[in-house]
Amino acid sequence: MRHYLIVTASYWGFTLVDGALRMLVLLHFFQLGYSPFTLAFLFLLYEVAGIAANLGGGWLATRFGIPRMLAAGQALQVAGLVMLSALDPTWTTAVSVAWVVIAQGIAGLAKDFTKTASKSAIKATSASGSGQLFKWVAWFTGSKNAMKGIGFFVGGLLLEAMGFQPALWLMAAVIGVIFLAGVALLPRALGKGKSSKSVREFFAKSRGVNMLAAARVFLFGAREVWFVVGLPVFLYAAGWRFVEVGAFLAAWTIGYGVVQAAAPAMIARSADGLSREVPHARVWAGLLAAVPIALALALREPDLWRPDLVVAIGLALFGLPFAVNSSLHSYLILAYAGSKKAAEDVGFYYAANATGRLAGMLLSGALYQWGGMVACLLGSAAMLLACWLITFLLPSRAPDTAPGRVAR
Repeated sequence: MRHYLIVTASYWGFTLVDGALRMLVLLHFFQLGYSPFTLAFLFLLYEVAGIAANLGGGWLATRFGIPRMLAAGQALQVAGLVMLSALDPTWTTAVSVAWVVIAQGIAGLAKDFTKTASKSAIKATSASGSGQLFKWVAWFTGSKNAMKGIGFFVGGLLLEAMGFQPALWLMAAVIGVIFLAGVALLPRALGKGKSSKSVREFFAKSRGVNMLAAARVFLFGAREVWFVVGLPVFLYAAGWRFVEVGAFLAAWTIGYGVVQAAAPAMIARSADGLSREVPHARVWAGLLAAVPIALALALREPDLWRPDLVVAIGLALFGLPFAVNSSLHSYLILAYAGSKKAAEDVGFYYAANATGRLAGMLLSGALYQWGGMVACLLGSAAMLLACWLITFLLPSRAPDTAPGRVAR
């Protein structure tokens, strides 16, 4: 419990800064006149680096221990923030974009090294049995997203109150404190095990891990395709101030986190940890897919109601089933993961998560520039339908295994 709480608190602080950084970069460069697609491009290496970081981070956490990977992620985040703060406004647009993309790539490595290590720590510290595992995963994921929401608000607030460069320096100092605390308080051997010796062994995942990873690609791509670029730009263009955009996204993400934490109370539980949970994942995925379709239809009648209010209310409706789906998936990956190489399986799964975010991010900028928010919502709906179909391929039984442990 002590180690679980230390890792959770460490990840809270990291996520707060990461959320603030995203909002800071997005709003600052939109203010400078960058197009929606260029804004999406700024985060390109951030997401690409996340794929590599999840794959490599899971293997490294198994080989060297979770605390070392947490420390590596935090050190990289400080480096990325300092590099971004060195951006010179006299540089050409091409040089500035390249500099920001590289700095964001470092931040992407940092975030996913930290996330993979933190999520793996739950498997390493929880007792056997699906009940505690689901509760710990739900609380960790929900509280983390609440902190991310606060970070969105903090990013918008810092941009207005302090400006771009001082805000980055402050955030680097916060991560530095978290780094020192983790080094002092966590045992080095936490999560350490026998890592895969070959690429073939590393990618030899169970069917459950593979199918859940595929579903995760489309689930998070569906959120990012309208959330990352389209939504904040749409609201700002509708007359919202930076701090209002940040506050709204913060409120949504906090509420989303609260629902995630409460998800175990909404899901019928089973002794084997899968037979009831997987059918629930199918139901919730189907409900989620209906929301962006309804919103896209509503936005086609802009004379009947204010489009920005339609999107704001629709996002609230989207948040409930999305949060339950996300929490269920976060539990299922740990249920499917092998106990001896949980960090590798978690890293593989979150590499799929980063792949979905990358695709959604690029589509968010491209679709918004092409067809506005309606195009973004239709893209989201298509991805969610794919996610729903894949959930029918998830194994719902694990014969001859202990509760919460799935055979490889």
